[in-house]
Amino acid sequence: MQPKNPFDWMLSEALDQLTRGERMRQQFGRQDACWEPPIDVLETEHELLILVALPGVNPDNVETVIHDGVLVISGQRTLPPELRNARIHRLELPQGRFERRIALPLGRYAISRFVMDGCVALRLAKS
Repeated sequence: MQPKNPFDWMLSEALDQLTRGERMRQQFGRQDACWEPPIDVLETEHELLILVALPGVNPDNVETVIHDGVLVISGQRTLPPELRNARIHRLELPQGRFERRIALPLGRYAISRFVMDGCVALRLAKS
C-alpha cells in the first residue's frame, strides 16, 4: 500500500471542511446570495434582452421578479446528484445560491425565459 501524499490529503480535508461548512450555513445561517452571474443587457425598440451566464441551470429554476424598478434574478446552481461524490480536480463554475439585481428603465415589462448558447436569456417585452 502506497503512503498518502500529504498535499492530496490536506486538499481533500480542506474540501471536506468547506462542504461541511456550506451545509451548516445552509441549515443554520442566512440564505443570502453567494455569487453574481455575469450578464449582458441589450435594448431594442421593443424589448430588453438580458443574457445571464448560467451554464447547466434550467431556466425554469431561475426566479425573476421586478420590484421598485429593479429586476432581481435568483436561483441555485448545484452539481447534478450523480456528480456529488465525484473526485473534484477543478471547480471554477460557482455553485450555490446566486442573485443579480439590475436597475431597469422606467416602463412595464412582460418577462419570458429561454436558453441561448449556454445562457439563460430573459426577454423583457416593453408594453
